[in-house]
This record gives sequence, structure tokens and C-alpha cells, in this order.
Amino acid sequence: MAHEEAKILSLSAFDARRAGEVDPAIRDLVARRYRSFGGSSYLLYNEPLHVVRASGVFLYAQDGTPYLDAYNNVPSVGHCHPHVVEAMSRQAALLNTNTRYLYDIIYDYAERLLATYPAALGNVAFTCTGSESSDLALRIARSATGGQGIVVTRNAYHGNTTAVAAISPSTGADVPIGIDVRTVAPPAFGNKPTRKRIAQFAEDVAAAFADLKRHGIRPAAFICDSIFASDGIYADPPGFLVQAAGAARAAGALYVADEVQPGFGRTGSHMWGFQRHGVEPDLVILGKPMGNGLPVAGVVAKPDILAAFSKSSGYFNTFGGSPVAAATGLAVLEVIENEGLMENASRVGAYLSGGIRKLAATHGKISDVRGAGLYVGVEFRDAAGQPDPHTAQFVVNDLRRQHVLIGTSGTGHILKIRPPLCFSTDHADQMLAAMANALAA
Repeated sequence: MAHEEAKILSLSAFDARRAGEVDPAIRDLVARRYRSFGGSSYLLYNEPLHVVRASGVFLYAQDGTPYLDAYNNVPSVGHCHPHVVEAMSRQAALLNTNTRYLYDIIYDYAERLLATYPAALGNVAFTCTGSESSDLALRIARSATGGQGIVVTRNAYHGNTTAVAAISPSTGADVPIGIDVRTVAPPAFGNKPTRKRIAQFAEDVAAAFADLKRHGIRPAAFICDSIFASDGIYADPPGFLVQAAGAARAAGALYVADEVQPGFGRTGSHMWGFQRHGVEPDLVILGKPMGNGLPVAGVVAKPDILAAFSKSSGYFNTFGGSPVAAATGLAVLEVIENEGLMENASRVGAYLSGGIRKLAATHGKISDVRGAGLYVGVEFRDAAGQPDPHTAQFVVNDLRRQHVLIGTSGTGHILKIRPPLCFSTDHADQMLAAMANALAA
């Protein structure tokens, strides 16, 4: 096959058929989980991890063992950050109500958040989750353009509502994409991207919209996660999204940037992933990293586009943008700025990537190390050049055995490393030592 699609939730997942092989205490918890949740809730790793508390970049198991968290981007400024917890608690004790009343803190937050965007992106609508944000962005784009057609990348993930699952191919083959959705190959340009290969990505986007039109479907939006997290983590060269966004607009569609994973300074050089490419979206999707794990999310929009939607519809979310959500989101922005976390992502990300490249020089199965800031992908291929998920999964589980947590991307053959933004070079050294051990094994 020219490509394979992976079900995103099954990557690095615990196989319930192996429950008898794990520690009895863990086995009992797994049994309780399946009795309560059924079979649709996936666990990570060959041996599930029972955690009881967290702080900074560490999760702590029930026996007190610290696990270095190099996987969870949602607690963006670090687990249980004192400033965020204090702001959340203080506001919860004062006022938390629905958004159809006036209260100052939501405007303080909205103004502070919008100040990080280009001036043209002047409005924000708050939601509770990234899935809700993606769903709302679909509604806005379709209202503003009068079209229905959506173009996404081949293994994209944008959320789990019915509408958003239809534009998320990585949800799995049993969840079909919509008849008004077309997919394009991700921007896998290789170690030496050429102008021709970069142009091909834009041409693929244009061709996808042309195919929609041929089938009588008017274009609405090109939606992409600007780090291509579920496709395999493709960040370089900076600027390649300009042509793709241009192709979408030439077809009459909007360009929608999904910033749930690359946003809030994670790429190191810019606050938002699309800024790294020097392109301005029409809509931006935000998710739970904006609340450090509290359900806070939103859609940032150009005012004229949001106005077109508001004329025909409107949006109300009871606790999207509640006082507690606003206080928490504001505290996250303050931590990013006050602790220099974007600069930290740039410095530590370069250090970590450099260390992994040194390991790759002595381990032939690592075919590429790529990413930006504190979002790193490590690709494994076998001697024939084929994707090697077996080795990647071994490394993930061996790191877990050494108390380091990561995940995978693509078809399961790419390590996905995205720690909280307070990750330090000392933490990177711990991870690199564990990875060296895993590769040696």
C-alpha cells in the first residue's frame, strides 16, 4: 500500500486480552474500568499506569514512583501549576455561572488572548473542548462560504463529535469520513525538501477542492493542524503552509488552523503554529491546553467571518467562557509569559532533538528526527525502508518501564514527544538516557 491509516486511539494502547499478565492491583482497576466504561475507553502501554498525583513534568504512581511526562501537552504549563490552581480555586469560590451575564474577567481574558494574534483575528467564541471548537469552526466556515466541502490531511484528527469525526480519518476505518470531505497526503517532504515537493502539497489541496466541485460540492474549508501531529509531525520548512492556504482560498474556501497541539508557544519560535509559517488563518481552533487541562477551548475568528455566521445562526455554550474558565486561561497566559516558556520550548526542544539525532547516528532504524520546539517526532523504518511500528512500540513501552512516558503518531511507527512546556534540559537528559537504553535493548 502507498499508505496506511491508523486508528489514533489504538496507538500504544493496552490490549485488554493481556489483563491477566499485569500486577493484580492493576488488573483489578482495569476490570473496574471495563465494567464501568465498557470497551470504548482505551488505556496506554502494555502495562497500564495507575497515577495518584502530578506536579510539573511528573506523574506519580500509587507507590510514589515519579514518571517523567514527555507526552501530555494538555497540562501545557505543567501539572498542577500553583499559579493556575490558585486562580482557578479563587474564582470558583467567588463566581462561576453561565455566559449570558456580564462579568469582567472573561473580557480581560479575551483581550489578553486576542493580543497574541494578528490584528485581523479580532473575535473569539469560547467553548469547553477542542472537539466543540472544531464543530463550531465547521459551522462558521460553512455559513460564511455557503459551501460544505472540507479538505483535511490523510490521518488527521480534529475531535470526536459526529460532525468532526467525519473530518478525522484517524478515528478509524469504522468511522467513515463525510461524502463532502476529501483527504490529501501529509506534507512529508523528507530531509531535503524541494520546491517541487512543497508545491505538490498545495497542488493536492487544490485538486481535492476541484474534485469536490466536480461532484457538486461547494468548498468551505481547508482544516489542518499546523504541526500535523497525528499524521506524523511535519514542521519544516517554515512557510510551506502559505501555498496550501492560498490554494484553499483560490477555491473559495477558508483556511482553518487547528492550534490545539502546536499552539501556546509549543513550537518555540512563535506563540501559534501558523505564525511559524507566516500565514494568517481565517479561523483558529483552540483546545484544553489553554486551561492547562481544565475544559477551556475556543474559536478565534476574523470578525467579518464570525458576523456572517451570527446573522444566520449564533452560538451559546453554557460554560464555555465561564468565570472559572476565564480565570484559568488568563493564569496560563501569565505563566507562559512570566516563566518564559515559549523561549524554554525553543531552547530545550533544540537540545532534546539534538540529543536524539546523536542517538540516531548509532541506531539505523531511526530514519528521521523532526519537529519544532517541544514537539518532536522520531521515525522508525526497517532495512527495506518500510514503517516499523514494532520497534517504535517497543521503545514506548521500554521507556514506560524506565519511568518515562511518550506516545506514537502516524501508523504507530513515529514516537510523539510533547512534554509540558516547563520541561528542562535535565529532564531531557533523563529521557535521552532512557531512550539510549531502550534502543540498545
